[in-house]
Amino acid sequence: MDPYLNFRPPSGLDIQYHRLLTARQMNSPHADARPDPEDISLLVIHSISLPRGCYGEPFIDDLFLGRLNTAAHPSFDRLEGLRVSAHLCLFRDGGITQYVPFDHRAWHAGLSSFDGRDQCNNFSIGIELEGCDDDPFTDIQYTLLGRIGHVLLQTYPGLALERIVGHGDIAPARKTDPGPTFEWPRALFEIEFPR
Repeated sequence: MDPYLNFRPPSGLDIQYHRLLTARQMNSPHADARPDPEDISLLVIHSISLPRGCYGEPFIDDLFLGRLNTAAHPSFDRLEGLRVSAHLCLFRDGGITQYVPFDHRAWHAGLSSFDGRDQCNNFSIGIELEGCDDDPFTDIQYTLLGRIGHVLLQTYPGLALERIVGHGDIAPARKTDPGPTFEWPRALFEIEFPR
């Protein structure tokens, strides 16, 4: 019996079958089975906006669902054929979308390493925040990240506050997100003591 299936967290969030029931569910084809589904031991925070600095567009969903029209914006040329996803995206207006169940491997980290282990996708959960390196994130994004992060830490025993990192921490030669505007002390406090 899966020990995670009927976990009942505080703060109105519910995880069942490795899905956040309060999230809009959209199934990304850019995911697969984890080598060890019980080895969920890293939480990676990302940021994304398509086009850069534009918010509220459908392009994040389109990218993660493999249906992005790369002719829709000149900056999308570099995304042609890209196969990427995340477990969750927290949008600036408070919307939450889950693309991959937590017990599956989302393709969010790419070439990466943490604590001597490569291929972080194998053992991590990836959460995207709609935003970019030079725009502050919204209050509701920090509140949601706090509540969801708290629930994930309670649900998956391999996770801990010291195992929450940014994409730039695990792929420093390639990535900078969530960037300098991300308030790490605030985010970690919200996760430890959610409102």
